Amino acid sequence: MMNLMHWRLLVAIAECGTITRAAEQVGMTQSGASQALAQLEDMLGVQLFVRENRQALPTAIGLRVLEQARLMLGALAQIRRQVDTARGIPQGSVRLAGFPMVLANFLPPLLRRFNQLYPGIEVILLEVSDDEVEALLDAQLVDLGVVLNPPAERRSWLLGRDSWVAVLPQEHPWQTPTIDLQTLLAQPFVLATGGCSVNARSLAADAGLQLADVRVQVREWNSAFSLVREQLGVTLVPQSTLPKQRQGLRVLPLSTAIEREFALVTAPGREPDALVLAFLEVLAQR
Repeated sequence: MMNLMHWRLLVAIAECGTITRAAEQVGMTQSGASQALAQLEDMLGVQLFVRENRQALPTAIGLRVLEQARLMLGALAQIRRQVDTARGIPQGSVRLAGFPMVLANFLPPLLRRFNQLYPGIEVILLEVSDDEVEALLDAQLVDLGVVLNPPAERRSWLLGRDSWVAVLPQEHPWQTPTIDLQTLLAQPFVLATGGCSVNARSLAADAGLQLADVRVQVREWNSAFSLVREQLGVTLVPQSTLPKQRQGLRVLPLSTAIEREFALVTAPGREPDALVLAFLEVLAQR
């Protein structure tokens, strides 16, 4: 039996280009999305997508079905907006700025839940560096921003946290289950920043230490992992940045854990409006 999830998935596949990304967008597993698409094609008796070079491309009949699916979903959204307006449910948008890793790893479940509860409120995401987050907040150009390790005196709403971990070449002679920060920083080092001001260098300074032998500095975490695989040095990264495929790498926790927190903050001197409060309420209910 066809339902709205089938049609939402159909449109998501067309927009994302792959079943995997579409599944993440609509809140399904990859296998569940594949099964749902197969069911839909079986019920309609036609093939809607072909797979080419890992891409899902709509067939000729698939394009015509997609056109009607978009019209149907658009009409449903309009009905929902009109009903929500009549019931006094908020309508509008919330502008949120954050760095890509946080937006990709911590926000999707929250956004799906928020969209279910408040379909009339659009959340507009801006992917920027942590310095740019503060600049946008100061200029009152966004309603909420993701900040790292907010000071206690700043009003904030916790979004998530992760730990810093050491990454070594697989053949590195260390065999201990953990490593202390001072020992790690004394090694030939690949410094990765991820575009953030908080990185191994700032963590070293906070601990009264310094990086003794920086062989190379890169912005992207993935570049650092490639250089560690080539045994150019070791590195220190947030756990959430670790690649799924870790061949050639060995990951060790620090003997004294160092965490980083992500939190949402509002623009300075600006009280959250009803739309922002609705978003923060959903965050608090996780």
